[in-house]
Amino acid sequence: MIAVIDYNTGNIKSVGNALSRLGAEYVLTSDEGVIRSADRVILPGVGNAAKAMENIENKGLAGVIRSLRIPILGICVGMQIMCRHSEEDNAGCLGIFDCDVKRFIPATDLKVPHIGWNSIFNLESKLFRGIDSGSYVYFVHSYYPGLCTDTIACCKYGDTLFSAALKYENFYGTQFHPEKSGDIGEQILKNFLKL
Repeated sequence: MIAVIDYNTGNIKSVGNALSRLGAEYVLTSDEGVIRSADRVILPGVGNAAKAMENIENKGLAGVIRSLRIPILGICVGMQIMCRHSEEDNAGCLGIFDCDVKRFIPATDLKVPHIGWNSIFNLESKLFRGIDSGSYVYFVHSYYPGLCTDTIACCKYGDTLFSAALKYENFYGTQFHPEKSGDIGEQILKNFLKL
């Protein structure tokens, strides 16, 4: 069973729909016991990192998430709050990934937020089994995790090279939305379910 953590952030319905298409059993929950008894955990997220962290802390889930030893996947803001710190409202985060989250600097030829399809490369994890370097996935974000020792996939937007995915032990994160990334995203979710 997959626990999709409910902490009052967007993106939950599309994640649930993607899991249903794969025939995966899941429950939307913020209950510590249910989360700890799950086989896999997904931490979705769309919105503000500081508010997301506030919601996680108010639900008493920060320590629970840090202590998990089963595969957990953070998506978009869900991944960002697994980093050390976010420039978005100066948010202190969970500190799982050895990485800080920065804001894209708007430029003449660079729209912020970064919205749409972009390619990922330097794929270095079982999460990307069967995925070719250069495959396109869907992004919607104004903030990004920099490159670090936990980087398992890269993306470039304008002149900025950033982490499209991160991994530390049993913790995984994607800056892009696998649930909105067509066949490639579906394969990534399938790979996560097999970890």
